[in-house]
Amino acid sequence: MEAGTPASVDLTRFGALLFDLDGVITRTATVHAAAWKRMFDDFLARWAREHDEPFRPFEVDPEYIRYIDGRRRYDGVDGFLRSRGIELEWGDPSDGPDSETVCGLGNAKNGYFAEQMELLGVEVFDDAVALARGALDAGVRIAVVSASENCRAILARAGLEDLFPTQVTGLEAAELKLRGKPAPDTFLHAAELLGVPPAEAVVLEDAISGVQAGRAGGFGLVVGVDRGEAGDQLAANGADVVSSDLTELLAAAR
Repeated sequence: MEAGTPASVDLTRFGALLFDLDGVITRTATVHAAAWKRMFDDFLARWAREHDEPFRPFEVDPEYIRYIDGRRRYDGVDGFLRSRGIELEWGDPSDGPDSETVCGLGNAKNGYFAEQMELLGVEVFDDAVALARGALDAGVRIAVVSASENCRAILARAGLEDLFPTQVTGLEAAELKLRGKPAPDTFLHAAELLGVPPAEAVVLEDAISGVQAGRAGGFGLVVGVDRGEAGDQLAANGADVVSSDLTELLAAAR
């Protein structure tokens, strides 16, 4: 499909904006990708030795984008390993980072991510913050919808927790048994929390799985946020509009 342009969008027609976190509000996708690579390369090297197989390192491009980006942590672990023909026991979220289970590997990744975030901090996309503030000024409700269980910590570290009090994260998804992206469940739950029907809400996503979730949920508008990597793919997977600068949406609404 061919996506429209921000100039064709009238945000005043909508009652809510639902923002993804990583890659839309914060530039933490690269930190996540580095943590995933560190964890998977450690595991894959160990697996290769134990099974007398050649070591094939984790490829951030395309494997992070294809199997991990936008998905809940344990689903990402399981999906990637299955793509390599490896099936592990799921385990339990309480598994330690040394446990050779899906949950154990996911927890190891989370530890690496926390280390990197503490070291590097959190970089914010100013255009997303400007759009969020502009939406609130116009009476439009906003929420963050993220697969990350670190969402609250990331927003707090970035000083944005007060701007986004409504959050649907990996923690809520697990507690409420909501399916992760590309299923629309978490976005639908956020719209419900805001009291806005899906047809009157906008989804803003940089991940293919997130754009697919927005399309599957019947949302009024799906905005693909192109941070320089996947604009064409976002359009092909359901984005109505692709934007590399979200302040364009603000300008279009004025």
